[in-house]
Amino acid sequence: MPRLFLVTIAGFGLLAACAEFPELDRAISPAARRAGYPVLVPVEPILFAAFDGQRGTPAETAWLARRAAGLRARADGLRGPVIDAASRARMAAAVRRHHTGPLAPRPEP
Repeated sequence: MPRLFLVTIAGFGLLAACAEFPELDRAISPAARRAGYPVLVPVEPILFAAFDGQRGTPAETAWLARRAAGLRARADGLRGPVIDAASRARMAAAVRRHHTGPLAPRPEP
């Protein structure tokens, strides 16, 4: 059954490869080909105009400020060490007990 599925998918892939595509090169006018690269503009004025100058209600602003503060606090909590010092020391001792020879890890200072 899986073999039949793979053969069917391969057959559809081959049929799609034989399809004719429209001439996309002729879709672009000569004037568009000669035109320069568009000028990049800052996004802030566009967004400001899209919202007609409104920045939100005071309740929305307060909610966003609380949300941002919560996300910053959460990010600060994730910046600390993943393994606390006591657990790290316990794991290092276990590794030292089980590894001997030239490749054995050296104790941390």
